[in-house]
Amino acid sequence: MQVVAGVDLGGTAINYTLVNQHEQFLIEGLCEHPALSKQGPDVCLQQIADGLKIATDKAGVALDDVVAVGLDTPGPASAAGQLSARGSTNFVHAKWAGFDIREGMAHKLGKPVSYLNDANAAALWGHYTIFGANSRETSVSDVVGTGNGGGIILDGNVVKGKNGFGGELGHVLIPYQSIAGISGIKPQCNCGRIGDLESLCSLTAIEKTLLPYFLPRYAGHDLAKQDRHQAAKAVRGLADKGDPMCKEIFRVQAHALGLFFDEMVNTFDPDALIVGGGVLETSPEFQHWFLAEIRAGMPTQREEQVGLPIYVMPNGDTAGARGAALEALKLARQSGLA
Repeated sequence: MQVVAGVDLGGTAINYTLVNQHEQFLIEGLCEHPALSKQGPDVCLQQIADGLKIATDKAGVALDDVVAVGLDTPGPASAAGQLSARGSTNFVHAKWAGFDIREGMAHKLGKPVSYLNDANAAALWGHYTIFGANSRETSVSDVVGTGNGGGIILDGNVVKGKNGFGGELGHVLIPYQSIAGISGIKPQCNCGRIGDLESLCSLTAIEKTLLPYFLPRYAGHDLAKQDRHQAAKAVRGLADKGDPMCKEIFRVQAHALGLFFDEMVNTFDPDALIVGGGVLETSPEFQHWFLAEIRAGMPTQREEQVGLPIYVMPNGDTAGARGAALEALKLARQSGLA
């Protein structure tokens, strides 16, 4: 049985999936283990190869049945899979700088490998679950985690761009000054930009900007007693439980997303908007509230655009691996391997 593998390589974990030529996924849920990316390419690529054997054993197929592999990693990297000369965001070992990870993995596995950045891979999976295979629709996905990434699927294909930076949605500037309740704030992204989406809509934004802004306005809040990094991680859970300050922080993030999505609506006129990442690893009630706040943060839409759906990214933990596998399956079909 011919199958294609998807490998989602993060800074801390590797997740695998397998899909057959009928687009049936052979592994349900997570198949992951801690990543050794901090130990450099040699150790990490060997670990990927070892883990792929574990994944095929789990799915009950032979390693030789894998005809192609789809890989996704955090950026920045070229569309072909060459990491930035400064290294990838989460791969701190010096040997990753400028490393061609797609080619390195193909050599290690002896199989053709396709490459996407992790947010683009998740966007492809989200699009597929909504519109199915061979769709011609357009979707815009935003993935909110420690940082902010995303992906654009145009006419059924991932927009990668000349240098692989297509879908770097977190670094799109937004008119944040129009968000109510944050007068005088100056949100700075780790990339150096002032007022891009990531500077307000990410876990890093909560730690660097939003908690320092709101804590003085909520005197005596328990989070003021905690280490700022740990306090930032606690905001989502407290917001889900109805904490007023934490919900206000998430309202600001939702309205920032609303401003961003408005820009995407007027650029691509998409068929759907999708939100994923840790921001919505919450109760369904909170998810519903957050999506409603995104709409509340969008400027007035044209009558034809008012009903544009906003979805929660399905299978959030495995979305990257599944999207990477779908990209590899498409390329395998084009080359006659599947």
